[in-house]
Order: sequence, then C-alpha cells, then structure tokens
Amino acid sequence: MSRIIRAVTRDGSARAYVLDGRDIVGRAMEIHRTSPTASAALGRTLIAASLMGSMLGDPEDLLTLRFKGDGGGGTILASSDYKGNVRGFIANPSFDCPRRADGKLDVASCVGKGLLNVLRDTGATEPYSGVCPIVSGEIAEDIAYYFATSEQIPTVCGLGVLVNPDGTCKAAGGILIQLLPFADPSVADQLESNAAEAPSVTSVLAGSGPEALLAAYLRGIDYDLFDEFDCAYLCPCSRQRTDRALLSLGKAELEDMIASPEPDFTVHCQFCDRVYRYSKQELKKLLAGGLSK
Repeated sequence: MSRIIRAVTRDGSARAYVLDGRDIVGRAMEIHRTSPTASAALGRTLIAASLMGSMLGDPEDLLTLRFKGDGGGGTILASSDYKGNVRGFIANPSFDCPRRADGKLDVASCVGKGLLNVLRDTGATEPYSGVCPIVSGEIAEDIAYYFATSEQIPTVCGLGVLVNPDGTCKAAGGILIQLLPFADPSVADQLESNAAEAPSVTSVLAGSGPEALLAAYLRGIDYDLFDEFDCAYLCPCSRQRTDRALLSLGKAELEDMIASPEPDFTVHCQFCDRVYRYSKQELKKLLAGGLSK
C-alpha cells in the first residue's frame, strides 16, 4: 500500500500533504506496460491526483486531472477519491524519448503543450471545472500554476518517479503545500527557500519516507502531523458498471450487436485493463432488463 501523511504548521499558515506512492505507480506501470518516460508522466499525474483528492471532504467526492497536450504521450488522465485512491491512463503508454541533458526523463516532451483540466465532483448540481494552460509539462509546475491562477492559492508542489533499469518503480511520491488565509509572510518566504533547496522527491523517499520529505520542505517551521492513511491504485469497475455502459448505447445499438456475425463482445476498462466478455445470450438478457448480480 501507499501512504499519505497530512500536516499543518503550528501557526496555521500552511497545510501540507505528502504521499509515498511507489506501489501506486508500480501498479500503474504493470497495468499499462509503460515506457520509462510514460511511466514518469503518468506516475506524476497519479501522485498529483491522489494528493489533491485527499483534500476532498466526503466519501462520494471525486477529483479528476486531465493533461491534454500535444506531446508524444497524448492525453493523460487520473482520478482520485477523498482517500487518495487513484486510477489513470496515458493514451500512448509506449512513447519514449532520449533523456534530457541532465540525465532525467523528458516528461515535458511526453506531455507537450495544451490544457490542464481539473474536475472536482462534490455532489453539487454542476461539478467544479477549472482549466489552465500547461506551462511546462513537468506536472508539478503545472499543478502549482493551476492553483495560483485558477484558485488563487499559493502552492508548492514537488513530484517524482524513479524508474529502475529493469523498468520497475524504485521510488515515487510527492508533496503539496498550500498557504492558508492570513499566512505569516515569513513562513511563505521560508517555504519558498526550502523548496528551492530541497533534495529530489525520489532521493528522499528511496532512502527514508514521507516524514523525511515533509521535514525537508518544512525545515525551520514548526508543524504537527494530524493524520495519515493508506491508499492504492484502485479501479471500481465491475460487471454491473459495464452492463450500464452497454445499456447507455441504446436499444438499437444492442440489437445490432446481437444481430452481428461476431460470436461475442468484450468491454475493456482503460484504467485497469480488465476485460468483460458478453455472449449473444447475455446481450439479449441485458436488453430484456436483466442486469448482472
């Protein structure tokens, strides 16, 4: 399991969320069979969504991040619940490119330029939707820019994915720190200085844990941990959900499927790679009003 810890500065100036997400990213890499560059792009997006999702208030709340850029990876999407359980996909999981001059994976080339969309569904009549340009394609900078411009919340965001030579995930995680109303300017200055001097997210997580990452970013600032919890790469798809998806196609479409020469049909979940197979008889039953049990 992966783990999120949450903290607040003692003077109430800022709140912080940290995720050790190696298991989440490792599972996504297994499901989607991603290249190293695609692994880093999808992994950072999953981590960001998980951290932002953990800021939601109710069990029914959902948050979705979508990077729709012109990079080689295509659209990248991740969706999280209020406990940071997350799922996602990248349109082109095999995209890879040479590393940057500094030896790091070129995530910006995978993401490209375009739009970042944040959808927050809290059960209201209309879900909240925020949009901003993708400013760097490195994910963390784009998340910070989104909060600053769309929600007017000064935010520090650090994300990282470290891929082993064998293609597995060695370390992954992130930190999100936000200033609260009436924050002490000196705390804001210290946070900015700490972020500039902090070691890489993956180097800290690979050697220690989320507490050490939090300590690096909140160096010189008094704070308290107020909770922690486990989270995972979790897809809630089911036979019942695919039943409803097929029914949404309409009677005519289902009748065409039944009349076609194909012996059966499959529904593929793009988030977890699970396949649901339907025989002609099952489609007829569905059309007659029989949902799966």
